[in-house]
Amino acid sequence: MSRRWTGPLRSAAALIVALLVSAAVARRHHLEVRDDFRRYILLSTFGFYAGGVLDVRVSHFRVDPGTEENMFGLSLDKTMSDSMNPYLDSHQDKCILTEPVAVQSNGPIVFFKMDLKQNVVHVSCSKDWQNIHLYKDRSGVPALRSKRQSFAEASDSKMVYMQRRRRAAYHVPESDDFAPGAAAIDGGSAATVCSKLTLPLEVKADDMFKYYSFNFAIYVATKQEEGLYNLYFHSCPNYAPNSLYELNFNVDIEEKNSGNYLSAGEMPLPALYFMMSVLFFLSGLFWVFILRKSKHPLFKIHYLMGVLVFLKSLSLMFHAINFHFIEVQGEHVEAWAILYYITHLLKGAVLIITIVLIGTGWTFIKHILADKDKKLFMIVIPLQVLANVAEIIIAESDEGDKEYGTWRNIFMLVDLLCCGAILFPVVWSIRHLQEAAGTDGKAAINLRKLKLFRQFYIMIVCYIYFTRIIVILLKITVAFQYAWLDEMFKEMATYVFFVLTGYKFRPVSQHPYFSLHGEDLDDDDDDGEVEILTQSGLSEGISKITNRSQPSANAASGTTMVESHEEERENLISKRESSHEYD
Repeated sequence: MSRRWTGPLRSAAALIVALLVSAAVARRHHLEVRDDFRRYILLSTFGFYAGGVLDVRVSHFRVDPGTEENMFGLSLDKTMSDSMNPYLDSHQDKCILTEPVAVQSNGPIVFFKMDLKQNVVHVSCSKDWQNIHLYKDRSGVPALRSKRQSFAEASDSKMVYMQRRRRAAYHVPESDDFAPGAAAIDGGSAATVCSKLTLPLEVKADDMFKYYSFNFAIYVATKQEEGLYNLYFHSCPNYAPNSLYELNFNVDIEEKNSGNYLSAGEMPLPALYFMMSVLFFLSGLFWVFILRKSKHPLFKIHYLMGVLVFLKSLSLMFHAINFHFIEVQGEHVEAWAILYYITHLLKGAVLIITIVLIGTGWTFIKHILADKDKKLFMIVIPLQVLANVAEIIIAESDEGDKEYGTWRNIFMLVDLLCCGAILFPVVWSIRHLQEAAGTDGKAAINLRKLKLFRQFYIMIVCYIYFTRIIVILLKITVAFQYAWLDEMFKEMATYVFFVLTGYKFRPVSQHPYFSLHGEDLDDDDDDGEVEILTQSGLSEGISKITNRSQPSANAASGTTMVESHEEERENLISKRESSHEYD
């Protein structure tokens, strides 16, 4: 690899290490919002099973004196898939907190409205929210209480609300319906009861500003409460025209699924990444075995393909280890995270280099890269490095960060540019082979190469289409607990692409030989027949054009087309080698 190509890789590796110093810590979020003018901020998206706990604390919310009448707050909605949020689609130009929660009909949603004058947080639920277990803090959650703590001690006003909606209206619940110490409020529908709840709002002041803080915890107790929970912060003043309110506050969020810090759709990912890592590693060993046992000529691209497979295996292994620590600790270990990001960056660069080199026909049909191929490398490699760095920043950022959306858009744009750029060398090779197909002495060779590169072009297009479009559609379609399927299909598509590429461009014999299959004569036109004389599509074959109008005197005399003198064979070899270079 050229030094010009390794420069961006070194810079990107240094950037990764610097980013991890202030990285977000997985499912224990700490978000600092500073000088932000957004209308709403996505704080968290997490899939909960029964037994899950969402713990939220908003602190140091700064308010200018005299602006206490403005409305701020949180909304927590529950969906069953990671599709577009129905409430945000219909409230792009209007603050959802200004509407009564009773009119919300796009699914379960809870409002937390901050009353800065009365120093309370008003909690209200939509009619679709059938069950909710809301606590002042996580110490009152039954799943987190110590086993030694008695029920009497647990009833110290920690639970604010626990309500179970019955099918029969105005049903008086039995005492067994509530956990010990629950504040059971009877009468009315779920929305009416939930609207009576309040949370304390702590206030601190200095010479210039007031600072507000509050916290709450939600316990997912039953299967009916399972779902994908989306937490948003809303700043209603920023919806007004020509009005921007500067937001400054901190948010600490901890999400847990019965001792597991992974979202419901991410729980199978550590095992999936580990199994795919083993599969790629065994495939890499098999590729090395093929190269060592092969008696046919080997090219540098064959070794580069082997390096790519092992880098992919290492990347998946470190990814699995990283997810394992997130699963048990709620945060990754920086050493494993750095190893994963470095191998992921190298894998991405080597993958794009390998595809472009194969597309240009390097070492297969030519040994020197053209100027336009070199220029393409100088464009594609930095773009791929930028795409990988953007992907790493996205993974290490909270969803509520201002830069999160910007880097996500950069990644999508650059990734699409890379996907389009790697198709150019293949198209160039196909066009060149089409033009050279009618050249005397090269027709059969070029037709065989043309077929191979057309197949490779189709493989690349299918791989890009599947991993960039189909997988995303799958992610937003399936239920929240099956979100891991998109990663599985993405890795399986990558594995199939690697296997097909290795098979198409595996080492084969380069020695010319003659071959003639009489049964194929009827499949061609009346003028003649092109016979491809290689063992596979990666090498150039030797062609023999037979004219059906020729008399069959040779066949009658018992001689065959396969026989030739040693001198003629050497001439054919020299012609074949000269055909490697482009005109």
